[in-house]
Order: sequence, then C-alpha cells, then structure tokens
Amino acid sequence: MKEKRNLLTGVGMIGVFALWTFLIQCVDVQAVGQNGTKIGFADFNVWVHQLTGVHMTLYTITDWLGLVPIIICLCFGVLGLVQLIKRRKLLKVDPDILLLGVYYVLVIACYLIFEMIPVNYRPVLIEGRLEASYPSSTTLLVLSVMPTLTFQAYRRAVNPIIRKSAAVFVIAFSAFMVIGRLISGVHWATDIIGSILLSAGLFMLYRSAATYADKAKKADRSKNGVQ
Repeated sequence: MKEKRNLLTGVGMIGVFALWTFLIQCVDVQAVGQNGTKIGFADFNVWVHQLTGVHMTLYTITDWLGLVPIIICLCFGVLGLVQLIKRRKLLKVDPDILLLGVYYVLVIACYLIFEMIPVNYRPVLIEGRLEASYPSSTTLLVLSVMPTLTFQAYRRAVNPIIRKSAAVFVIAFSAFMVIGRLISGVHWATDIIGSILLSAGLFMLYRSAATYADKAKKADRSKNGVQ
C-alpha cells in the first residue's frame, strides 16, 4: 500500500511539474531577460529578482556546496561496489542500492535534457555567457540526492542519533541551498519552483520502487523459508 501511495504521489508531482513547465511558456511571457530573452510569469519573476538582487558570492558558495550531493552519490556508489565485490553478483547487491544508482542516472538525464532544450535563461550572464536556467540544476541535484541520505540512514543505521543527525543535516543543508540559489539572483523564482516539483516527484518514485523491492525480497525470503 505504501509503495502505491508513493508511486501515485511521485507521478502526481511530475505531472504538476509538466503543467508548470507548460504554463511558464504560456503565461505572462515577456522579453525581460538578458539580451531580450522571453520569460514566463514575467511580472512575478522580475518582482522576486528585484527584491533579492544579485549576490555572486552566495552563488559561488552554493555552487561549490553543490559538490556535497555529488560526494554522497559517490559514497553510495562505493557501497554498491563493495557489495558487488563481496557478493560477486550484481543481483546480490541490495535492491535499494541498485535502484539508487538508476535513480541518480535518471536525475542526471533530466538535467541533460533541460540543458539541451532550454526553457528559460538566467537573469544574469555567467562569465559573459547566457546559460539555461530551468529548472535550477543545483536545486534539482540537492533536493533529489539529499533526501536519499536520510532515507538510507533510517534504513541502515541502528543508532537513533545517527538517523536524527542525518535528517537535521539534510533539512538544514537543503534549505540553505534552495534559499541561497534564490537569493543569489542567478535564477528566476520559477526555476526554483520547477526544481522542487521535479525532484520531489523523482524521489517519491524512488521511494516507491525501494519499498516495492523490500516487499518482493521479503516475499521471496518467505517462499524459500528464510527468516
């Protein structure tokens, strides 16, 4: 039941993201971006951008901190590799770790798709260049990867202090990164909202798949008489 609920939530969030992406290209589209680029929800985006201003130092800090979720991905990759070496078969690696690898690849694929098909461009030039900004790739990476740290901590750590520490760290770090990217002024507000919707949908799909894998593994163990 839980896996079905997570699946429906994930599909629903991705549906909302698709609708949001469509609306961005249709609602209040004005040529208010750099070099006259057109931006949806223009009045709202310009208002937020003028309110926050541009803070390149904060942009640089959040850019470098974007390495944190990448390191987390690598750590889980090492965990999967260690299991593969010890167990000598790919299918003997924990299912949730295998699914995590697939999930991370899916997140990267989403990033590449929107880099190749720009929806919006940044409100500022980065090193003199006009860059795609929708959805915010850093926000997408953080909100897609960081929750998996909490999820795995609660699955694998016995010590409640470790679990709670992981949860607090993930919440604090994610909040700082999302707010930081918005306040830095290198993204339109709609870029951030889009990333939140997409990452939430993707993560719920991963949770659904991991929960289903747990259920299937438990059923298989019962069938084989393993306690």
